[in-house]
Amino acid sequence: MKHSFPPSPSSSLSPFFFFFFFSVLCYAAAVVTLADISSSSSSTTTTAISQRLAHVLYDCDQCRRAKEQDISTAAAAGVLRRNHPDDENDIDIIASYSDASGHVRLARLKMSTLSDSWIWENPTNNGNDEHQKSSSSGLMESFQTDSRLEDNRPKYPTDEQYSEEIRVTPPRSSSMTPVKIKRRIMRQERRKARASELIQQDKETDNRIISAAIERSEGFEINVKGKYSIWRKEFESPNSDSTLKLMRDQIIMAKAYTNIAKSKNKTALYNALVKHSRENQQAIGEASSDSELHPGALDRAKAMGHVLSIAKDQLYDCLLVARKLRAMLQSTENSVDTQRKRSAFLIQLAAKTVPRPLHCLPLQLAADYYLQGYHKKGSLDKEKIEDPSLYHYAIFSDNVLATSVVVNSTVQNAKEPEKHVFHIVTDKLNFAAMRMWFLINPPSKATIEVQNIDDFKWLNSSYCSVLRQLDSARIKEYYFKANHPSSLSVGSDNLKYRNPKYLSMLNHLRFYLPEVYPKLNKILFLDDDIVVQKDLSPLWSVDLKGMVNGAVETCKESFHRFDKYLNFSNPLISNNFSPEACGWAYGMNIFDLKEWKKRNITGIYHRWQDMNDDRTLWKLGTLPPGLITFYNLTYPLDRGWHVLGLGYDPALNLTEIGNAAVIHYNGNYKPWLNLAVSKYKSYWSRYVMFDNPYLQLCNLSEQ
Repeated sequence: MKHSFPPSPSSSLSPFFFFFFFSVLCYAAAVVTLADISSSSSSTTTTAISQRLAHVLYDCDQCRRAKEQDISTAAAAGVLRRNHPDDENDIDIIASYSDASGHVRLARLKMSTLSDSWIWENPTNNGNDEHQKSSSSGLMESFQTDSRLEDNRPKYPTDEQYSEEIRVTPPRSSSMTPVKIKRRIMRQERRKARASELIQQDKETDNRIISAAIERSEGFEINVKGKYSIWRKEFESPNSDSTLKLMRDQIIMAKAYTNIAKSKNKTALYNALVKHSRENQQAIGEASSDSELHPGALDRAKAMGHVLSIAKDQLYDCLLVARKLRAMLQSTENSVDTQRKRSAFLIQLAAKTVPRPLHCLPLQLAADYYLQGYHKKGSLDKEKIEDPSLYHYAIFSDNVLATSVVVNSTVQNAKEPEKHVFHIVTDKLNFAAMRMWFLINPPSKATIEVQNIDDFKWLNSSYCSVLRQLDSARIKEYYFKANHPSSLSVGSDNLKYRNPKYLSMLNHLRFYLPEVYPKLNKILFLDDDIVVQKDLSPLWSVDLKGMVNGAVETCKESFHRFDKYLNFSNPLISNNFSPEACGWAYGMNIFDLKEWKKRNITGIYHRWQDMNDDRTLWKLGTLPPGLITFYNLTYPLDRGWHVLGLGYDPALNLTEIGNAAVIHYNGNYKPWLNLAVSKYKSYWSRYVMFDNPYLQLCNLSEQ
């Protein structure tokens, strides 16, 4: 009896199993053979091929489970074999690969399983050897921590983790060689370096832009009149008057073509040019920018352009047009020169002319001085006037209103006004008015003395050079003859120095201070066109270091030096003075009268004044002889004591003006004239008593 046993699964599947196993081995052998042909016999390539072989061998579920069970054993065995040189012929090869889910896996291969075509080499490059060692240690470390990385891997790795993973973990793609990996790492490093460089450049650019914006904002002039905002487009645009300039240029060309058209009997074209020139001139009016032009100005400019185009086609001749424009240019230059001379003459005339209200004031004061009996009042206490321990001021002027401002501003800013004494000297014509004003308007606690220059009997032509020169026929002809004076052909400088006030004894009396005040030791000289804004008593404590004159120097770079005032072509000047010596200002000067007498300053002045009888050493005035007389005898004061230029320079620093102890309206634009610079006038007018009955009677007001 035959026993039939059920076929076992292994027996029934054995043919298929052997067939499958044989196919796999054949496929693996083919892959290894191809790899042997194309490989460079490097250790990295061996690892890559082994990875592909392991991927084939262990891709099935059963093989994967077997690999996961033996993975720890393989690691330990590999370490043991590396530590025993006897097992060198049977080396474990640990290969990494990526499974279907993308996880990194490790596989163990025996060297004995490889074909004879595999060759092991020891590279001679130390760098490569170190790289292999680091790669082996990295693979071992990755193998030991494989399960931990899979369990604890962060969902979003940081840049450091990502770059470290790239350095340790082989690429997932089988085509990524170590050279490519290194290139990828270098590219990433270059990208990071470039990104950092660009970020730094952006920061530097931002800082430069911010610094430039701050610097530009500091230079903005916020006091812009006639504009709602300094940020408006027409304020910033450099072409805001482009249309206006175009229309003016069109008018100039129209004038040239008009003359040519008339000479060639082109009547229609001539009339068209004249008509459009008149219309453009009306559209421009007094405009200074495009925003002030007539609304239809642009259309008129276009029409004028059309007519000029026709004129150019019909009349253009290069030589003829150039000749006509040259003639027009010469005519315009002559006209400008004439207007400049006329303007200079009118300014000098306005500066010399006394306005009607200022002429009215001394007349009213002089009349009441005698009518109301003020002329019978006695003089002040002479002990206080001659006390050298007090603060003494010298003011020589024939202007009542200006002198009152000097006294009022000084007293109002003085800390101890009772110690201040003012010595005012005027001429015979204004003596009554000057004395009357200070009798009815005495300053608080201060002492006022008014003197008449004609009462100084010692001041005569035998002693004073200026008075002697006034008796000269040549001087009288130069100043007072009828055929000299008002000609507009004379330059502005000549007009200025032909003013007889430069020979006035009130101007030259400053060179006789010891004779006028023989009992004083120090005195502060003040002009009548200054305003005092601080207490001046500290000036008496300034150590002049043996000098006679204390003054503020006015030289800035090459301006206001001796060569501006003196004639250095004359050997008398060039042999005794330096052209680079710094000039200084009259208007506020502290004089040491003791040193004055010791050095005979008045005698030096007389000697040089006599040598300038023919006006060849300097032009007229008191500053040039003052520079000569006090040469090397002037002590420079701090600039904050005296700020000049309010009578001619409209661009002075307002902060410097506000901080100055004394401000000086030197120049033609005096604060009591209509010529005055409007923004400087308030510094002077605040000390004028506009509520005074005499000022109201003469219509003197702030406006």
